[in-house]
Amino acid sequence: MKVDYQRLTIVLAILFGLGLAWLCIDIWPDWLTGILGRKKTFVSTILSGLTLGGIYFLVASGFTLVFGLMRNVNLAHGTMYLLGGYIGYEVADRTGNWYFAACVAFLAVAMCGALLQVLVFRRMQGDDLRQTLVTIGISIIAADQMLAFWSGNTYQFQPPEWLYGAVQLPIITTVKSSGAEVFLKFPSYRLFVLGIAITIGIGLWLLLHKTRIGMMIRAGVDDPEMLQASGINVNLIFVLVFSIGAGLAGFAGVIGGSALSIAPGEDIRYLMASLVVVIVGGMGSVTGAAFGAIIIGLAEQIGLVYFPTYGVVLTFLIMIGVLAFRPQGLFGKEK
Repeated sequence: MKVDYQRLTIVLAILFGLGLAWLCIDIWPDWLTGILGRKKTFVSTILSGLTLGGIYFLVASGFTLVFGLMRNVNLAHGTMYLLGGYIGYEVADRTGNWYFAACVAFLAVAMCGALLQVLVFRRMQGDDLRQTLVTIGISIIAADQMLAFWSGNTYQFQPPEWLYGAVQLPIITTVKSSGAEVFLKFPSYRLFVLGIAITIGIGLWLLLHKTRIGMMIRAGVDDPEMLQASGINVNLIFVLVFSIGAGLAGFAGVIGGSALSIAPGEDIRYLMASLVVVIVGGMGSVTGAAFGAIIIGLAEQIGLVYFPTYGVVLTFLIMIGVLAFRPQGLFGKEK
């Protein structure tokens, strides 16, 4: 009997989501508090995991376009994230406009991605080992140059004023002895990050599956010779895809730099996170990248709060489990 892993994953995700929703909305009995601790801590951890997953998705969505869809091994993708963060910081610091900084970071890194595709990947198409070695070298050189220019300081963006503070959510964390209900407050900007990730995820899915450009992208990956014979400029399509993937990483640098920070080493962190997300979710699948990012984001935050000593291991246990039972990822195509 053949198991439909994609359908099974969606069903389990819905059940898990309903369970989390019940835990977040319902008033906890004493025995549940004894197991999971304070409800406020648990719900805040889940929401933080979802927003961290949103940041991971913004980076990994670009990575899944380049690595998963085009089969280009770009290990300089984390560098795109860090470069976008630094560029965005400089623009925001000089103009005071966060939105303009995010747009400039996207466009600047997208241009860098286009140059990388034309000058490097077009000459090494299909040669995974050379792509790996060259992009590792590029990432090392770029990291040193960024360290020399921006030093080892930690930078953080100031988000728009309307995103300062916290929002009171309709989630009761406790009931006082007087009978008054205490509601959870959560940072506005983190909810904004989650909304941005959902919007971009839907937009990418529609682009790839519901538009003529998306059809050409998928056709160009599967059979570039046939697409070229039909009069379509395949090289232009590949540059466009690579630019979008790199631009999303640069845009994520501004989003992540506002939620967390920008500092040397963040490129490696987000490259590793993107690799794990794509492996868990499946190569070339935007839906898989979304599921993988949520799983890894929740795992990191839950591990950080409830298993601080072994929290790092949790992410890799998930990756090993997926590789053992579904080597192509939860939403990857079977060969």
